[in-house]
Amino acid sequence: LHNPMYFFLSHLSFVDFCYSTIIVPKMLFNMLSKDKTISFLGCMVQFYLFCAYGITEFFLLAVMAYDRFVAICNPLLYLVTMSQNLCVGLVSCCYLIGTVCSLIHLCLALEIPSFKSNEINHFFCDLPPIFNLACYDVSINELTVFIVVTFIEIVTIMIILTSYLFILITILRMHSAEGRHKAFSTCASHLTAISVFQGTILFTYCWPSSGNSADTDKVTTVFYTVVIPMLNPLIYSVRN
Repeated sequence: LHNPMYFFLSHLSFVDFCYSTIIVPKMLFNMLSKDKTISFLGCMVQFYLFCAYGITEFFLLAVMAYDRFVAICNPLLYLVTMSQNLCVGLVSCCYLIGTVCSLIHLCLALEIPSFKSNEINHFFCDLPPIFNLACYDVSINELTVFIVVTFIEIVTIMIILTSYLFILITILRMHSAEGRHKAFSTCASHLTAISVFQGTILFTYCWPSSGNSADTDKVTTVFYTVVIPMLNPLIYSVRN
């Protein structure tokens, strides 16, 4: 349990736990209570933490792809390359990027001068439903969200695809069928987690806003805020 893979996996579990805790308790309370109010400060804090942990998970999954690349392509140098200092540094960068990116979105949201209603058509404080309530043009805010999410997607997907391209080349060169099977099984859980998480985020934030109804956005949001954090432990437990 002290090797780098489980170090990254522990942080992924921590991020998933925080990610769900920010959303699910309030959502369940709203379902069972007539009072569905949330303060403006509480709304902004909920959005900031949700965004920070969500972006952190993006980069953690990319870092885990690099970890699998080193483990499969350079197994004899794995523990030397993925030293404790490097692992701590990579995880710290993930948290730092998540904090900075969410702070940018929070500052832009706080600059909205007024709202035409105080009723959010969503089960938590996400940016798109907040933008729908703004009384002035929020095209800059929407463009910023699109640019940041697209940039994060491109960077993380490039890291993941590059890592798995080298992994695939290495696996195809293996002469042992048992070795190939072991390598594939090592990557299967990670690939499953990436596909489910990034697919729903792309559909929600990188799709034209006119193409998604409010109900469709809610369904996809439930999927990546509730279902995926619940699935990740199951996905990795089956592999273990």
